[in-house]
Amino acid sequence: MGTGRHSVGDVVLVSTFLMQLFRPLDILGWVYREIKQGLIDMDFLFTLLDRPLEIEDAPGAPDLAVPSGAVRLRDVVFAYEPRRTILHGLSLEIPAGHTLAVVGHSGAGKSTLSRILYRFYDIQSGSVTIDGQDIRAVTQESLRKVIGIVPQDTVLFNDSIRYNIEYGRPGASTAEIEQAAARAQIHDFILSLPDGYETVVGERGLKLSGGEKQRVAIARTLLKDPPILILDEATSALDTRTEREIQAALDAAIINRTTLIIAHRLSTVVNADRIIVLHEGRIIEEGAHAELLARNGVYADMWRQQQEAALGEAFAAAN
Repeated sequence: MGTGRHSVGDVVLVSTFLMQLFRPLDILGWVYREIKQGLIDMDFLFTLLDRPLEIEDAPGAPDLAVPSGAVRLRDVVFAYEPRRTILHGLSLEIPAGHTLAVVGHSGAGKSTLSRILYRFYDIQSGSVTIDGQDIRAVTQESLRKVIGIVPQDTVLFNDSIRYNIEYGRPGASTAEIEQAAARAQIHDFILSLPDGYETVVGERGLKLSGGEKQRVAIARTLLKDPPILILDEATSALDTRTEREIQAALDAAIINRTTLIIAHRLSTVVNADRIIVLHEGRIIEEGAHAELLARNGVYADMWRQQQEAALGEAFAAAN
C-alpha cells in the first residue's frame, strides 16, 4: 500500500516537473514564432516601401487653385492594362456648382472616373482638368484636398465617432464636428448613445448600421468642405427605405458644389442637372431625367426595370 502511494506521488512529482519544464519552452516557442513572423512582415513592408511610385508629381508642380471647381474630361482614353481599354475617348464637363450623374450597367466604367479624378491612375491620352488646370501638372496633395468622396464601402476606424468624423479635417473644433453631423442628419442619433460622440464604432464600424456608417461618411465629407464632391455608389449597399433617408443628407451635401454622382440606382439621380449613360466606356445617352425618359432608350428601360423591382420589393414587404 505504501509502495502504491509512493508511485502516485512519484507520478505527480514527475508531472509537475515536466509542466514546469515545458511551459517555459512553450512560451519560448510562441515568442520565437511571433518574432519570426514579425521579421517576415517587416521584410514585406520594406519591400513595399522600396517599390517605385506609379504616380508621381511633375518636378516643380504647383498646387491646384480652385476658384470655382469646373471639371472637364476631354477625349480620355484609359486602361488598367493594355489589353483591355475601359474608357474610349470619353469627353464630359461638369460646370462649377452643377451636378452630373453617371449611370450604366456594371463594368461600364463609372467608378473608374472617380479613380481618375483622384489621380490614383494616369490616363493614356486626353486630358482631365479642374478650372483649366491639368491634374497631372499639379501636386496630388492639393488635388485630393479639393475633392471629397462618399464611397459605397465606408472606411471607419476602430475609434470614436468624433475621431471618424474629424478625420475629414483633423483639428476641427467640437462645434464644427457637431455642425457637420447635424447636416448629415446623424447628430441626434449620436447624442442618444450612452457615450455620445465618444462611442467607439468597432472594427470597420461594425457597431453601426449601414445607414449610420454612411451618415458618418457624409459628415466627414461635409467637415472637409471640398468644392468638388464625388458620390460613388453611395447608397447602393442600403435598402430602399434607408436609401431614402440618406438621400436627404446627400441632397444637402451637394448644394453649391461641383458634384459627380456615380450610381446604379436611378432614383438617386433624378434631380441631377445632367445624366450620362455609359456603356463599355462610351456615352450612349445624355440629358436630364425627363428628357431621357421621353427618348424611351436605354435609360428609360433601366428606369422601368428598377421601378418594377421596387414595386416587387414593396409588395413582398407588405405581405
